[in-house]
Parts: sequence; C-alpha cells; structure tokens
Amino acid sequence: MGQYSIKELEQLSGIKAHTIRIWEKRHHLIEPQRTKTNIRYYSDEDLKKIINVSLLNTHGIKISRIVGMSGDEISNKIIELSQSQHDASIHIDQLIVSMVDLDEEKFEKTISGLTLRFDFEKTVTEIIYPFLEKIGVLWQTGNISPAQEHFVSNLIRQKIIVAIDALPIAPQGARRALLYLPEIEQHEIALLFYHYLTKKAGFKTFYLGQTVPHEDLKSVYETHHPEIIITSLTAANPSGTMEHYLKKMSDDFPNAKILASGYQVQHIIPAWPNVHLFKKALDLKQLF
Repeated sequence: MGQYSIKELEQLSGIKAHTIRIWEKRHHLIEPQRTKTNIRYYSDEDLKKIINVSLLNTHGIKISRIVGMSGDEISNKIIELSQSQHDASIHIDQLIVSMVDLDEEKFEKTISGLTLRFDFEKTVTEIIYPFLEKIGVLWQTGNISPAQEHFVSNLIRQKIIVAIDALPIAPQGARRALLYLPEIEQHEIALLFYHYLTKKAGFKTFYLGQTVPHEDLKSVYETHHPEIIITSLTAANPSGTMEHYLKKMSDDFPNAKILASGYQVQHIIPAWPNVHLFKKALDLKQLF
C-alpha cells in the first residue's frame, strides 16, 4: 500500500496542498494516518478519492455537491465525463487509478477506447507519455511497488508491440534504421514507440532492444549498413561522460545519422555532424 505525502497528492491530482487541507478539515473527504514517528501520510484510497474529486471539481461540479455523492455516483459521473470530454487529464487520472488498483480491465478499456477515438500516435503522445511523467513522481518516492511498475510497463509495451506488428513490412530497397538501448539502459517504452514511428515511416527496421553491448551494435551495423541509428539515453554512463559516449558513437558509425533522446542528453549541444538530439517523440519524424 502506498504512503503519500500531501505534496505528492498535490503533484498527482493537480489540487494545491492548501485546498486538500481545506477539503480534509471542512468536508472530511479524507483522513490522513500517521507513522510511528508521527508523520502524516495518505493511503491509496485517499489518492484515488482526491483524484476523482479533483476531476469532478475541475469540470464544474462544486465540492459541496461532490461530498454528498455516493461512490457509485462519482464513478458514473467520471465515466460520463470521460466519454464526452476530450481533456487528456481525465484519461490520465483514470490510468493512475487503474494502476493503483492493478485493474487491468479498466486500464485496457481506457487505452483501447482512446486509440479508437483518436489514433495511436495521439494516444501515446498526449495520454501515455504524460501519464508516465506523472507517475514518475511515485517511482522517485518509492510509492509504486514493483508489481505496479511491471503492471503499467507491460500493458503499455503490449499495446505498442501490437501496433508495430500491424504495420506493413517495408519493401525491398527501403531505408534502414537500427534501434537499440546501450548496456546500462533497461526501460524500452520510448524506444518501442520510436520503432513504431520509424516502421510507419516506411523504414526497414532492426530492433535490438535493451542492454545491447557496443560490439554487438557494431556487428549489426557492419552487416546491415543502417542509414539511421536511434537510441534513448536516460541512465548515466558509468564509463565516462555522455559527450564521450556520443563521440564514440559518431566515430564508430560515421556513415549513419545517430538520433538520440533522453534525460542524459537534454542539455548537450552535439559537436559531431552525424549526431542529432531530440526531446519529443514526434520530433523524431522531422529527423528522418
């Protein structure tokens, strides 16, 4: 069970801590518990309730009315809003609730409905990415269990892989792209989406996945001669600076355009002509 500070409730719900305290004292919406050292904390149930109350309040329902609604009434109103509104925050909040509950059916239904309603790219960039950024707060503070992290990651991975498999195979003579994560990288959701975008753009793709040794990368490059190499760099390079790593990539793969994203390269200005950095997934399409 998660234990959240009021600051974490604020970050996840979008409701200011001051307002949460007012709701707590005046309307008794939630009741914090205390640790053995007398530190206040909130439970999973408190988090879900604040998210749901925040969602209804943001969409014009007064807190005085929400307080008098039953759990079923709140749930039904949220379903009604999610079906009629295009506001991404509604769907992101519902994904968070599904994750806390490990509710695969609700998570699946939300993503499938959005994919049909919008399109796959828009669902990933406007719903799934912001959702992952928002729950990054929970990962950093240890309030997501390994089960919840695997639950979320695997369901999203499955969705992207199914979308990739549904794309047509590139014709003979198509441009070639190699996608990989270096040995220190484990999280591949961003790279999988890059794979989807690359294959959709008509490339013949070589997807190597996580923790690829550099010598193996060189072997594939020498055999298949990809025009583009795509990676995501979020973990610190244990063997030197990220600038050193990018220079090595530039030197070892001189005939390829190297496209890299991720936290570790956000503030780097590339000094190598074949290295290009990007921040947002859809920016990748402009670099092909």
